Amino acid sequence: MENQYITLEQWRTLITVVDTGGYAQAAEKLHKSQSSVTYAVQKIESLLDVKVFEIQGRKAILTPTGQFLYRRARALLDESSALERAARRLSAGWEAEIRVAAEIIFPTWLLLGCFEKLGKESPHTRIELIESVLAGTSEALLTGAADIAIANAVPPGFLGIPLMRMRFIPAASPSHPLHQIGRDVNIDDLRHHRHLVIRESGTRRDTKALLDVTQRWTVSHPATSIEAAKRGFGFAWYPEEKILKELQEGELKPLPMGAAGERFVELYMVLADPDSAGPGTRRLAEIIRETVNTECMRFHPEN
Repeated sequence: MENQYITLEQWRTLITVVDTGGYAQAAEKLHKSQSSVTYAVQKIESLLDVKVFEIQGRKAILTPTGQFLYRRARALLDESSALERAARRLSAGWEAEIRVAAEIIFPTWLLLGCFEKLGKESPHTRIELIESVLAGTSEALLTGAADIAIANAVPPGFLGIPLMRMRFIPAASPSHPLHQIGRDVNIDDLRHHRHLVIRESGTRRDTKALLDVTQRWTVSHPATSIEAAKRGFGFAWYPEEKILKELQEGELKPLPMGAAGERFVELYMVLADPDSAGPGTRRLAEIIRETVNTECMRFHPEN
């Protein structure tokens, strides 16, 4: 027995049995016979001299040992997949594809300029952009869906570098009732009007930060919120850079709240796996840092 080992395929079979709820379902998903699936689980039990499942009624339930093996096997397969991806990227030189998750508040024109610069250096590298909101950005990192993230927070287990600070201002159409009050607007005034909110793109959403108002519209994209505000349907806090055109053309007007109305958000750049990041990923991260530094100095030379 000492020269026999449990293969990754056998661990994958065990995980599939648990995730799908049975041997027959696992066999269908893996395109294998049910007997081969059963044999793989029995082989694990035999080599380790443990029981993975126990029968309760008509169902096979994981034993405590089985629960432990399931958790560790999933971690093992995740690590194996990450290692394979890293090896393929490094062996191929520049990556065939780079996946970027960026907070939707990050200036689109700036990010597209970074993509264009990388495209001139590596024209065959594809880029997939995930335009995310709050928890959705962290989720893209945690699930392995992104190689680079521009996030408003660095998830546990990752390292990030400060990228830029964005200023938010409360704004509404000049014809909105909040602009007709004739004095500075306060939080109590806001509670009686519709708040336009951008929905978080992750599966786990935090509603604690929402303003306590009687009316709220939740949309999926800033452009929708801006259009609604221009039509007088509500108010919102917007990144100043995102509504410069609307402010200049008089379609939106900052609410008179003074410094109390300002909000600031720090953005960070995070590499999903700095150790195995390919040359394209590292180069794009460098381009983003350089471009942000240049543009911040151009618009805010005092910084």
